Amino acid sequence: MEKLITEFVDLLGSDRVLSGSRLAESYNHIWTMDKPLVAKALLLPMSTIEISEIMKICFRHNQPVMVFGGRTNLVGGTETKGEEVVISMEKLNQITELDTVSRTVTAEAGVILETLHKRVGESGLMFPLNFGAKGSAQIGGIIASNAGGLRVFRYGMTRNLVLGLEAVLADGTIVSSLKKLIKDNSGYDLKQHFIGSEGTLGIVTKVVFRLYEQPQSRNSALLAVNDYSKVVQLLKFMDGGLAGTLSGFELMWPEFYSAGTSPPADPKPPLPQSYAYYVLMESLGSDITTDRERLESLLAQALEENLMEDAVIADTQSDLDWFWKIREDVHACVSRSDYDQHFDISLPIDQIGQQIGQIRSQLLELEGVNEVYVFGHVADGNIHLIVDKTNDSDRLKEQINQIVYNPLKAIGGSVSAEHGIGLHKKAYLQLCRTPQEIALMQSLKKTFDPKGILNRDKIIDFPTS
Repeated sequence: MEKLITEFVDLLGSDRVLSGSRLAESYNHIWTMDKPLVAKALLLPMSTIEISEIMKICFRHNQPVMVFGGRTNLVGGTETKGEEVVISMEKLNQITELDTVSRTVTAEAGVILETLHKRVGESGLMFPLNFGAKGSAQIGGIIASNAGGLRVFRYGMTRNLVLGLEAVLADGTIVSSLKKLIKDNSGYDLKQHFIGSEGTLGIVTKVVFRLYEQPQSRNSALLAVNDYSKVVQLLKFMDGGLAGTLSGFELMWPEFYSAGTSPPADPKPPLPQSYAYYVLMESLGSDITTDRERLESLLAQALEENLMEDAVIADTQSDLDWFWKIREDVHACVSRSDYDQHFDISLPIDQIGQQIGQIRSQLLELEGVNEVYVFGHVADGNIHLIVDKTNDSDRLKEQINQIVYNPLKAIGGSVSAEHGIGLHKKAYLQLCRTPQEIALMQSLKKTFDPKGILNRDKIIDFPTS
């Protein structure tokens, strides 16, 4: 180990190699900052070349490696055992080019999403990917997990926004294709292997993102509905009426809404806490007056046709912030829980109401479960659950997992919509992937990382033969 650390110090300098007692300065997740990182060393490279040299050293020594971004992962993707060398991307934090003609931005993996939003916005353009952890999440981790968020319905997952990418393989090879092309059908699209691979196939160091013109209007409304079938009807009605400008259609169950609009949470309830479902919708358009009038007309028509019970429109930026804070601040639920267990599943949209109702009822019958908070991106079938528990025992975790995950196979659902597999969902991957698919994943893993040193044990087991 001493020889390994010496090689890292020779490469980076002692100030960018943390080991021993100096690891107390770091942590493996943003929610556990009070627990020191357990690892052989934490490295702070500042370039793709340095990461390449680090990987050459690790490959030569058969040294397991883990990569840290913003450490907001929710599936154990950054949990360490102590045997790993951790590479932190925080110093690769430059936005290297903003091309307003091609409408692209080139950024290093350590750039924080909110920083990217601000820089791009100053040019009159928009990077549409958005979610609650935008102030901490880094670009590299976002790509590695193929993050989704609040506007997937209109703009797609991270995968849809990546035009070019640079990555370092396990042996230190740099694979760089930082193109700005929307169309490039020249052979295999290699970048897609790294997007969503959770750092198991390579380390993403730089990316070219596609941008969009900044909308001239943003309208949001909070709707109250008492029947899930009408939620589905509302989605179709609003999407058709808004002529392609619907960008978000978020669903909150009453327990989640009440937690986010009751003390100690700051927001007050824009609508009474007495309905079965709350829809928070957003439209992004080009004309402030016309877009507002169209939304108001559609809401009036929806009320007349009994598609909803009530509605309130955000009149000001303050209202917009108020409404969306209710949806984005999951801490309002977490803070009420002694122990919490998080889920991120995909279901066919027409079955969400029934399936989530059954899952929630079964969870509440389980000894050790206090409450179940449900919310999600219903327009793309992605539902999140936060289970409030009395204890954190493995037995209770497994009981809860079985209730949430077991129904998904029969209905063609997925155990992970946007958070990935990591360690926590690894045992359940077979519920949504066939043996042939898993075998192909293992084959790809062995091709890209023949010694199995990158993010070891995440997603799948490394093939031994």
